[in-house]
Amino acid sequence: MLSVKIELLEALTQALEKLLPGGAAKAAFESPKVAAHGDLATTAAMQLAKPLKQNPRQLAEHLRAELLASAPFQRWVDAVDIAGPGFINIKLKPQAKQQIVREVLSQAGQFGNQAASGRRLMVEFVSANPTGPLHLGHARQAALGDAICSLFQTQGWQVFREFYYNDAGVQIATLAQCTQLRAKGVHPGDAGWPESAYNGDYIAEIAADFLAGKTVKADDREVTASGNTDDLDAVREFAVAYLRHEQDLDLQAFAVKFDNYYLESSLYTSGRVEAAVKSMQASGKTYEHDGALWLKSTDYGDDKDRVMRKGDGTYTYFVPDVAYHISKWERGFGKVVNIQGTDHHGTIARVRAGLQAANVGIPPGYPDYVLHTMVRVVRGGEEVKISKRAGSYVTLRDLIEWTSKDAVRFFLLSRKPDTEYTFDVDLAIAKNNDNPVYYVQYAHARICSVLAAWREKEGGDAATLGQAELAPLQSPQALALMLLLARYPEMLSAAAQDFAPHDVTFYLRELAACYHSYYDAERILVDDPIVKRARLALVAATAQVLQNGLTVLGVSAPQKM
Repeated sequence: MLSVKIELLEALTQALEKLLPGGAAKAAFESPKVAAHGDLATTAAMQLAKPLKQNPRQLAEHLRAELLASAPFQRWVDAVDIAGPGFINIKLKPQAKQQIVREVLSQAGQFGNQAASGRRLMVEFVSANPTGPLHLGHARQAALGDAICSLFQTQGWQVFREFYYNDAGVQIATLAQCTQLRAKGVHPGDAGWPESAYNGDYIAEIAADFLAGKTVKADDREVTASGNTDDLDAVREFAVAYLRHEQDLDLQAFAVKFDNYYLESSLYTSGRVEAAVKSMQASGKTYEHDGALWLKSTDYGDDKDRVMRKGDGTYTYFVPDVAYHISKWERGFGKVVNIQGTDHHGTIARVRAGLQAANVGIPPGYPDYVLHTMVRVVRGGEEVKISKRAGSYVTLRDLIEWTSKDAVRFFLLSRKPDTEYTFDVDLAIAKNNDNPVYYVQYAHARICSVLAAWREKEGGDAATLGQAELAPLQSPQALALMLLLARYPEMLSAAAQDFAPHDVTFYLRELAACYHSYYDAERILVDDPIVKRARLALVAATAQVLQNGLTVLGVSAPQKM
């Protein structure tokens, strides 16, 4: 049906250009708000009525006649109707909708994907400081970031996943101090234990392994403990490596892989922070006041100017962020997306202001941000707030162990990022239609079982279904299912453009429901071989699209459940 739509769109383009030079720019189809009105709609007549100085409904009638006279409309369209002030509703012939089955089966895992465009995208996400296990905020970032990367990959982008973390600063110093104290036998609550300390059991585990002289290996480092509790630098180095390893295990359990780990410390050692500051100073966008260096961020829409360098000579946290994003730009990433918690909202204006003040050619609005809220966890009807190992919060690995990787991913992606979300553990493990991931996966497994039964009984070959005669697919349920399959590529494109993987979850739930309705309405393994093969082709195409969508989300498509 995608090829059909392209033909129809070309006919509409030609008709609009004939009506008004440049009118082809208004050629577009949308889905009617009421399905009974048709399969496609266009508002082009209303858009061109004013420049043509014509009544929009009369113009729609004229455009209708032009479209019906075209070969593509005669071949694929059953009716073209005018509604309201000039809406044009188009009802397709069944054979037009049936084409989508062949397209899905021929393209298989590539259905919905665009050709490589050469465009490059970096997505930075998770970016957890190595001071503890990954919490549910990191989990939501991991699900969002990975799914957004996959969405852009379907649109032909070359995508690069990056993890940025602070391997210095106050938090790392606190981690080292806590580990050193635990290694020396000091416990939380004892005299000398810091108020701002990390109190989870994992600190004791790090200290024990440090004393035992163990070696830890993370994706980006390997460290052997010296066991010398008086060497704070050695304790710090081992603790950071230990927690980086732990975070790697969390990410492996969640099936997330990064292309690069970027150290905040490297921005200082490489001179990037100083270079960024000098660039902002050279552009005349800084000034000294009360012993501090300020950025004129109000020149770029911020609500007040921001301190860059404090009186003690240290930089505020947005300055290395500016240097980091200049690095991204210089590495050739013209589009960058940062996945962060809503508590980072205040940094957006000042980072963008700093990038403009640096005057290195970065366009306004760079980078893009996707901000997410935290996640509440409910188990047994009660909110769960504490993990014994982490000390003060539920970890990503807790949630995976209680449910599954698939459930965590699907659930965390099932709402817009900036909306509050409550993760119901009991629902996530329920094997019923109230569990959305189970509902979608069951639809796929149900189709696989039908195909397996056909292969076992008749020796059928699913690879031949692409040549099936599709004329029998005429029922309302079959036509609705095919129309929904045809929406998949457009849904993917829109979801990528809007950074909205939740749209994929909504679509998959709708597709699963549409399939279940079709399955309940028509037997598939009927006696008539032509009807049977047509219906098998349709459900095989449905399984393929379900699998493709689940793959974008990082969720499996089981063949049995």
